[in-house]
Amino acid sequence: MTQISVVLTDDHVVVRNGIKLLLENSHEINVIGEGANGQEALDLCRQLQPDVLVIDIRMPVMNGIEATSKIKEYSPNTKVLILSMHDDAEYILDAAEKGASGYLLKDSNSDEFLKAIKTVHEDKKYFSGDISKVLVESYLNIKNNSSTTSTTPKKEAASIDLTKREKEILKYVAVGKSSKEIASTLNKSVRTVETHRFNIMKKMEVKSAVELIAKLNEYPSLKSELEL
Repeated sequence: MTQISVVLTDDHVVVRNGIKLLLENSHEINVIGEGANGQEALDLCRQLQPDVLVIDIRMPVMNGIEATSKIKEYSPNTKVLILSMHDDAEYILDAAEKGASGYLLKDSNSDEFLKAIKTVHEDKKYFSGDISKVLVESYLNIKNNSSTTSTTPKKEAASIDLTKREKEILKYVAVGKSSKEIASTLNKSVRTVETHRFNIMKKMEVKSAVELIAKLNEYPSLKSELEL
C-alpha cells in the first residue's frame, strides 16, 4: 500500500510531535518533513513534493494562509489541509479562497483527521461539520446581500464615514494582507490593526473579509480613492 506523504507545519514543537505520532500510527501516512513557519513549509514542499501539506494558520515569518496561496509555485501537486484552532468565518473563507483543500479544527478526533488527509489527497474538499456550517452561512449572507442591493439603489461612498487610517487599512485588507502584515507595514500593533478592521466591517455591515471585498463593489468612488 502506497503511503500518503505529508509535510507538517506548526510553530509549536509539542503540537507537531503529537500530530506526527497520531498520523504515523495509521501506517497509511508518512510525515516526510516538519516546519515551524509558512516559509519553511514552502521550502520543504519544493524539496520533497509531498502529497499533502498540513499547516497551522498563525505562525511567525509567514502565516499558513499566505503559504497556501503560494503552494502551487513550489509544489503544484501538493494539497493543503489547514489545521487550526480558529473557527471564525474570516479565517475559513480566506483559506478556502487562497486554495486550501480542507480546513480542520485542532480539537478534531483522530478518525476525522485521518479522513481529512485521505479526502484532500484524493483531490476532494474536506471541511468538518462545524466549518461547513460557517461556509454555508457566509455564502447565504453574501447571496442575500447581493439580492438586496440588486433591488435597491446603491449607496454612495460618502455615506460610509471611514477615517483616513481606516481607508488605509481597508486598502491593505482588499489586496489580501493579514493583520500582522498590515501592522508591520504601518508600524502599528496587531491589536490596533484588528480594532480598525472591526470598526471598518461594522461600518460597512459585513462579517468577513470576503464580504468586505464584495461590498466594495457597491462603492466605485471609494474603490477609486483606494486605487483598487
